[in-house]
Amino acid sequence: MTARTRVAVIGGGQSCEHEVSLGSAAAVAAALDPATYDVVPLTIGRDGTWHDRGMRPIGLSGAAQVLRGCDVAFPLVHGPRGEDGALAALCELGGLPYVGSGVGPGAIAMDKWVTKLVAGAIGLATTPGHLVTRATAATERWTHPVVVKPVAAGSSRGVTLADGPDALAPALDAALALDSRALVEDVVVGREVDVAVLRRVDGSMVASPALEIVVDGLFDYDLKYGGGADLRVPARLEEVDAKALEDAALATYDALGCSGVARIDFFLTDDGPVLNEVNTVPGMTEHSQVPRMFAAAGLAYPDLLDELVRGAHR
Repeated sequence: MTARTRVAVIGGGQSCEHEVSLGSAAAVAAALDPATYDVVPLTIGRDGTWHDRGMRPIGLSGAAQVLRGCDVAFPLVHGPRGEDGALAALCELGGLPYVGSGVGPGAIAMDKWVTKLVAGAIGLATTPGHLVTRATAATERWTHPVVVKPVAAGSSRGVTLADGPDALAPALDAALALDSRALVEDVVVGREVDVAVLRRVDGSMVASPALEIVVDGLFDYDLKYGGGADLRVPARLEEVDAKALEDAALATYDALGCSGVARIDFFLTDDGPVLNEVNTVPGMTEHSQVPRMFAAAGLAYPDLLDELVRGAHR
């Protein structure tokens, strides 16, 4: 009898996406084929304390012991201290293969400003904007409608549409409450379309069908996780637009050096795709955007997870 692969599924974390991460971790743990995988749940509390499958606090040293007995880690901690390369670094130091992008790509993609610089360097259009810090926020002046967001908070928390002069200061306060830096970006007129990219076990990259987000207003945290958005997959696109989005998604993923699966978010304008941001640890319940996109291409949720675990970063 072939031994099952022991997979540490890590959820929770200290970011504002704690509950979302728990949902992803629970869904992945339930969907991994029990004939092939022995799932070992690990949860990071809001205070940073690690817990075992019985939710007993075991601390980092205890978690290290659990991880030492596993064959691969599947980190599903969204946002800071997870998606930003922190858990990838822990696995790297412990010599444990893990699902997803490495330390560098995770850190770069989490930083929306640096992501824009990388995209611009390979000729991709990005949302026009500039960087604001806590030291420079007081001198910021409103001249036209802008979207203000934290540079590396994730999950649309602290994202505000400042459509008038009086809205700018509160928007900056909300963003800078979550991060030491904020992005002030122009409002882009276009369709919100996402494409997921998966690096297969053989190293090849494959893009999913595009998904369109149809909302009335800003696609904020409440709409993203409250079910109020209309998600259309596959998106109804002209062939030339679908090809442009796929090419831009693959180029972005490749330039950042991503592994596993990542979701690349765009605005589709009259001039073509405009990169918004990259998520290297996207939501991973069966009904999340990425699994739905690959399901539209015929790759079922358990098969997607199997592909990710077998292609774990080594």
